[in-house]
Amino acid sequence: MTRCNTMEEVRAEVDRLDREIVRLLAEREQRIADAGRIKPTRNIVRDEDRIEDVVTKVRRESLLHGADPDLIEAIYRDMMERFIAHEFVLWDANRAV
Repeated sequence: MTRCNTMEEVRAEVDRLDREIVRLLAEREQRIADAGRIKPTRNIVRDEDRIEDVVTKVRRESLLHGADPDLIEAIYRDMMERFIAHEFVLWDANRAV
């Protein structure tokens, strides 16, 4: 990974990264939609064991990439809460009469 030397380079790289992050978030959102369709009962939409499993994995991954694991964990916990809330909406919508 090369360093940026100007603010223009920083901004261009952040914009590039944002495009990739949004693409990946859209893909993750689709997997959440799949889960909301597949899970048989509403009470398993929120899975505390899975949340902690994801946190463990992303903390480990953050260390491999030289990122702050506390920052990455905080971002992931917030993101997962928002995706869980979205999955509840999808789960309910998939079963609306």
